[in-house]
Amino acid sequence: MQFRKFFLLIAGAITLVCPPVFAGTQGAAPRPVVDAPGKLSSLPSARVKATFADYQHWLDKLDERHAVAGLATAVVVDDKVAFERTIGYADASSHQPITPNTVFRLASLSKAFATALTGLLVDDGKLAWDTRLIDVLPYFKLKDMQASQQATVADIMGQRLGLPHNTYDNMLEGDIPYEELVRKLDEVDMTCAVGQCYGYQNVAFGMIGDVVQARTGDFFYRLVDKRIFYPLGMTTASYGRAALEASKSWARPHRPSGRGWVPFEPSETYYRVAPAAGVNASLHDMEKWLIAQMGGRPDVLPPAMLDIVHAPGVPTPTELRATPWRSARLTAAHYAMGWRVYEYGGETLIYHAGAVAGYRTMIGFFPKYHVGVVTLWNSTGPVPSGLMPMVFDSLLGLPHVDWAGVESEAPAKAAAPKHGKKKAKARTRKHRPVRRH
Repeated sequence: MQFRKFFLLIAGAITLVCPPVFAGTQGAAPRPVVDAPGKLSSLPSARVKATFADYQHWLDKLDERHAVAGLATAVVVDDKVAFERTIGYADASSHQPITPNTVFRLASLSKAFATALTGLLVDDGKLAWDTRLIDVLPYFKLKDMQASQQATVADIMGQRLGLPHNTYDNMLEGDIPYEELVRKLDEVDMTCAVGQCYGYQNVAFGMIGDVVQARTGDFFYRLVDKRIFYPLGMTTASYGRAALEASKSWARPHRPSGRGWVPFEPSETYYRVAPAAGVNASLHDMEKWLIAQMGGRPDVLPPAMLDIVHAPGVPTPTELRATPWRSARLTAAHYAMGWRVYEYGGETLIYHAGAVAGYRTMIGFFPKYHVGVVTLWNSTGPVPSGLMPMVFDSLLGLPHVDWAGVESEAPAKAAAPKHGKKKAKARTRKHRPVRRH
């Protein structure tokens, strides 16, 4: 297979903005995750089967209410795709259906590709987690000179540079180039010392692309293609808007209107800082990525490297109350490297979500049980985000809660398409829908 030729862009994505959270000093090498390799357990097969039936039912409700323009989701168990479903449209105006090969923008799920590539380059000896940014990037400077001397690759990956949340995202959205913004970081007041608190970044996270090019002489996106997309068989994965729109099937972003879901042009903004949110991929691609992240492709992503990028780092306790399901289920929250690490119902959950204009994405897995879920949708609105914790609850045998609101009375159908609705093709294990309590 020839490697795709991508437009050179660097991307990012918007995520939840939280107040600063302070932590102890962070070392260069994170600790291993709680659920160590070799300590896997199996979920009861009857419970898993019932979960799939329930998920099918909940997705039917979502589809009936036109709560999304289009959606693709899968559940992976023990390195196999055990459930797969698509609903709705890649383009509501033409009735083009979502398929498992329809390409979506991944938004902040892209950060995990950046941390995986960085881990591979660390294994190659091209750089180290404690490589100082000032030794690689001539332009790098923070307002605190001591902080400038201390900041490392791991501090970028772990969202602990000491900057305020989402520094310069608003200016990036105002079409100010990444190259200019990243050279203005020394004008920003520090929230804390480097390594001492969590501050989610897109612009600053993009610097890992510059580090990679400086140390390898190759472009960041090209190395991701060579080291991750190609060996995993992620044949529709790419970087940038041009590559998205060149896909055979790609999900247009949609907004609601009186005429139903209306597609609009993808935004270029966060494509300009690629490591943070530049990836486009289909559901089939993300199934392969999920399998690899759960340790199913050690030939591509070595287990020792995964232990490092999944290790809980700086605490993010504001996540514990960010949404109703988090408030009810989480007892601990940390940022790792391109991933969040939660204690969910007493179990370790590796998770991330993403959002850019017209796209939402979620991925999460339980290392102990070797089971994970990925969901992609191409419209505004958070309704589907409640489905994933419902699946988690069912898999773990926790009390049922309708986090997505799909079991309540249907809302007014202001956003429902006026045209006749086509049934989108879907593939899933066949189970009779049941209700769980």
